[in-house]
Amino acid sequence: MAKKIVNLLILLPLGVILIVFCVANRQAATLALNPFRPEDQVLSLHAPLFVLLFAALILGMVVGALVTWVNQGKHRKRARNQSREAVHWQAEADKHRNRAEQIAGQLPSK
Repeated sequence: MAKKIVNLLILLPLGVILIVFCVANRQAATLALNPFRPEDQVLSLHAPLFVLLFAALILGMVVGALVTWVNQGKHRKRARNQSREAVHWQAEADKHRNRAEQIAGQLPSK
């Protein structure tokens, strides 16, 4: 219940702000991808300003997530190796426990 209230208190104003932002920035803007000939229509995109800004935001989030994922690769590799090692040592401990139980079962009772 508290999570719903917090989400409502955060997401509702954020949604209203985004809607107002979109309505205020409806005018068309041109994104020229050719720095040497900006008037070239082949490498340009005409869209409302808010669409270009949202696309840049999403692209930045995807690139940031990808960079973070690549940088954390060494930690994932270490975790995989430690997991394999833990399984190996658990199997080794089970083997020794079973052997100890066999030896204890073979000893004569007093």
